Amino acid sequence: MRNVILCVAVTLDGYIEGPNGEYDWCFTDQDYGMTAFLDRIDALFVGRKSYELLKNPDEAASNYSFPGYKKYVFSNTLTEVDDEVELVRGDIKAQVNELKNQPGKDIWLFGGADLTASFLREGLVDELLLAIHPIILGSGKLLFTTTTDRIKLTLIDSKTYSTGLVSVSYKMAY
Repeated sequence: MRNVILCVAVTLDGYIEGPNGEYDWCFTDQDYGMTAFLDRIDALFVGRKSYELLKNPDEAASNYSFPGYKKYVFSNTLTEVDDEVELVRGDIKAQVNELKNQPGKDIWLFGGADLTASFLREGLVDELLLAIHPIILGSGKLLFTTTTDRIKLTLIDSKTYSTGLVSVSYKMAY
C-alpha cells in the first residue's frame, strides 16, 4: 500500500507561509533531502489554491510544477483541470484510500493548509516530514490551524544540517 506523506517546510513557530503568503524564508542553498524524497513518490495531492499557484507562470512556485509526477487536485469548486491532472471531488476518504491501494510509489500531500486539515481529520496522512527552518516569523499561515484532536507520532528519522535546518520524519498513529 502506498503512503500519503505530508512533506512541508515550516518555521520554528509553526508557520508555512509568511503574513503576505511569502516563502522567502525557505532555505534553498542545498538539497536538504528533497532528491531522496522525490525518488520515493510518483504523485502529488494538491488543493485548488495550490494547483492554481502551480499553474500561474507569474508565481515563483510555478518553477516547481513537478513534471513526470501524477497530480490529483482536490476541489469541489473546479469543474475542469489540465489534461495531465485528475480532479478529485466529493468523499475524499474513499477516493484517497482507493488511490493508496493502487500500485505505485508513495504520494506527496503537497498542499495547502485546508487540504492538509481535511486529510488529518480523516486520518489519511501516513507520514509527516517536516523541514523545520530556524526562523520565527511571528505571523502568517500556521500548519496546524484546525486540528483539534491529538495525534500521536512516532519518530522515524531526524537530521540536522549545518544551516540549523532540522528535518524530522514521523509515522502517524491515529
